[in-house]
Amino acid sequence: MQICSRPRRFARITPCLRTAVAALSIAALLGACAIPKHPDSAAPPPDPFNPAAAQLLDDTSWVLSSWKNADGTARAVPSKDQGPLTLSLSTEGGRRHASGFSGCNRFMGSYMLKDGKLSFGTLAGTRMACVSPGGDIEKPFLAALERIDRTGVQMRPPQQMQLILDNGETLMFDRTDK
Repeated sequence: MQICSRPRRFARITPCLRTAVAALSIAALLGACAIPKHPDSAAPPPDPFNPAAAQLLDDTSWVLSSWKNADGTARAVPSKDQGPLTLSLSTEGGRRHASGFSGCNRFMGSYMLKDGKLSFGTLAGTRMACVSPGGDIEKPFLAALERIDRTGVQMRPPQQMQLILDNGETLMFDRTDK
């Protein structure tokens, strides 16, 4: 007799099990559709002058987007249409190598990252003569790369790099995909 009663009990429980499984399935699907908010998304952006941030500069390329004089006035920089001033930092071959376009000529040399600061070794370049606005900014740009006092890196969009010079001028670079 007991053998016959088991199938009856199971038959009575089956509709309840189906309802419970369906409810759990719907709850799981709805839970999977909800996008959780990451706790860091509301956090303020990190300090770009954190020394650890400069370590993110390896294997990146940049375009000079603005240059502010120490008094806060803007210095004219060539637009992207005129041939922007560029800076590429590479670790290919196991050595840190810098290269770019300085307004008229291409330049290259080594770079270092120490204590959160970007600095350059001797920079060599081509020797073309230019009468364009790029030729006027080339010498000050290359001189600026030798006088970096602080380096700021922001890798959250928009990705930017700031070079604060020893005379208070600020060069702002935007990251490129080059």
